[in-house]
Amino acid sequence: MRPAAAIPAAPVSAPPVFDPERPWLAPLAGYSDLPFRLLCREYGAAVCETEMISAKGLLYETKRTYELLRTTPEDSPLVVQIFGGDPDSVKTAAVALRGAGYRYIDFNAGCSVRKVARQGAGAALLGDAALFMRIAKALIKAVKDEAGTTPGMVGFKLRLGVARGREVLPDLALALEDAGADWITLHPRYAKDGFSGAADWDEIGRLAERVSIPVIGSGDLFTATDGINLISTSDASTVMYARGALYNPDIFNEHKNLLTGRTANEPDKNALAKIIRRHIELARIHGPEKRAFVKTRSLIPRYVRAFPGAASLRGRLCEVPDWDALNELLYDFFRGAPDESEERTG
Repeated sequence: MRPAAAIPAAPVSAPPVFDPERPWLAPLAGYSDLPFRLLCREYGAAVCETEMISAKGLLYETKRTYELLRTTPEDSPLVVQIFGGDPDSVKTAAVALRGAGYRYIDFNAGCSVRKVARQGAGAALLGDAALFMRIAKALIKAVKDEAGTTPGMVGFKLRLGVARGREVLPDLALALEDAGADWITLHPRYAKDGFSGAADWDEIGRLAERVSIPVIGSGDLFTATDGINLISTSDASTVMYARGALYNPDIFNEHKNLLTGRTANEPDKNALAKIIRRHIELARIHGPEKRAFVKTRSLIPRYVRAFPGAASLRGRLCEVPDWDALNELLYDFFRGAPDESEERTG
């Protein structure tokens, strides 16, 4: 393994906050890179998580893994989410991250994707509580006991269990709390459910009643109204937007507006044009050129899905070769929508 100094150094980050008025951005594989995190912060995200990072990827000096850690001082508070299936690699990865200045780590034991589960990681760990707790204790010790530094914080992403009839809550959550966990994020489905069926928000409320550490709610939060309803019915400390943020990064501001008695914004083509243009601007500043272009282009269909012409635009996007052509295509789609840069200078 490379020394910790080889991992991209982290600027000082503020600690994560747990407040119903301050929603989080979830760790979205393939999407929550630095440009998207910065965009969501500008639209009200209080805390952002990195894409899920393999502990073994850190050990084997994977260039792609290091790119997932790309950050800036404005990217704060920042939580790094990792996954792994054995205590040694998770502990070594955590020590390396702490040595590079990353203080806040979230451990994923909720991912049900097959390639993760085959490694005995993600939600597969819910089927082996003893192994999970060995990993959890090793991680907590690595993050909190590093000599001469400010202690970090550790959270855990959970599901209800591997399958119905094999529930792990609240016992597993209480054991994590006793071991020193600082928060728990609950996606209230079973691993075998994937994203099918409906998330059982009542389970978030039941867990929040049993533990004294913050519980973050997730699952089926497609709009800010969904987030407010979850908080009002579950006593969650806050919520974590995933797919809802991919559809509309302004979901974080809308969340705060609704919680303070204001109304949510209606879908607006001008506002959407500003979001997309700003995303492109941030991607060109912070992203590796080719990957940033491909990723940004892939997000646009999610943004425009509710507007006339979205299907046609999606097909034409596949043929766009570069930023200039992309901007021309978007100009045609948003014809008449003001350019945010023109507003700022005018």
